[in-house]
Amino acid sequence: MDTLRVALIGYGTGGAVFHAPLISAAPDLELAAVVTANPERQAAVRSRYPRADILDGPDRVWAGGYDLVVVTTPNERHVPLARAALDAGIPVVVDKPVAPTAAEALSLAGGPLVVPFHNRRWDGDFRTVARLAGEGALGRVLRLESRFTRWRPRIKPGWKETADPAAAGGVLYDLGAHLIDQAITLFGTPESVYAELDVRRPGAKAVDDAFVALTHSGGVRSHLWMSAVSADLGPRFRVLGDEAAYTTYGLDGQEAQLRDGLVPGDNGFGTSPPEEYGLLGTPDHARPHRTEPGRYDDFYPQVAAAIRGEAPPPVTLDDAIAGLHVIETALRQAGH
Repeated sequence: MDTLRVALIGYGTGGAVFHAPLISAAPDLELAAVVTANPERQAAVRSRYPRADILDGPDRVWAGGYDLVVVTTPNERHVPLARAALDAGIPVVVDKPVAPTAAEALSLAGGPLVVPFHNRRWDGDFRTVARLAGEGALGRVLRLESRFTRWRPRIKPGWKETADPAAAGGVLYDLGAHLIDQAITLFGTPESVYAELDVRRPGAKAVDDAFVALTHSGGVRSHLWMSAVSADLGPRFRVLGDEAAYTTYGLDGQEAQLRDGLVPGDNGFGTSPPEEYGLLGTPDHARPHRTEPGRYDDFYPQVAAAIRGEAPPPVTLDDAIAGLHVIETALRQAGH
């Protein structure tokens, strides 16, 4: 079949580190155009993707004959740009969060395909957790503890630090969207939500320290931490079952590898060395357990198959809406 032509809107960290390399690595996709008005970013695109057209703005995308639009811009532009693509009859991939609210995300339903970019489902450590839980290696899972924490005591100016609701800034949207999506993927939509949301750093406006507790059907509890002020990062995952536990430290390495210029297919991409394996077992009988390979490169081939009607999308708009309902409930519950 013909290769699908992709227009990428945005070439900040999301576009340059994640989307452009992963689109280029997908055999059925061509990075045909990149939209950025920034001269330095335009030069970077010319250097790395010389066959891609560079567009100053998105207006030239809608009638450009593209088969897929990817939106990786500040959050407040996600819905307007996705709507423009859909109105032009073009399927769209949208960075998380798809929208600031579930209602805005729902407004994108009913037309061409919308695929949220929930790439952390393809983290190697999460794939390992999902496999162990699915195989019953932990027995009955009682609790998921999941952390995406950082030590960034100084504020880095930018839209992610604004308290404007339209910007969907702060760690609950930025990091929590991933953790909530992973918990729902494992255990389903929660029956209850509890949240502690704080603004800790002097001069900060957006939530920078958060804890969210979810109770799922059957009594499984997910405890989720996200923070910019963690002087100790804690375990990435600590999953407790009634027969065994699995604990791992450190973030999946694919983002760091992509930042360093590695791409899918390069030697070692997506793999974790033995010294980074998590521990599986009980207090007296824990042993290192091999981490599943990270597979960010699975996302875009699955998108291509969905566009062609050959398979379901890797992530659905309903998945994003479910996560946004949790975020909105957490904000209300914590008085934000």
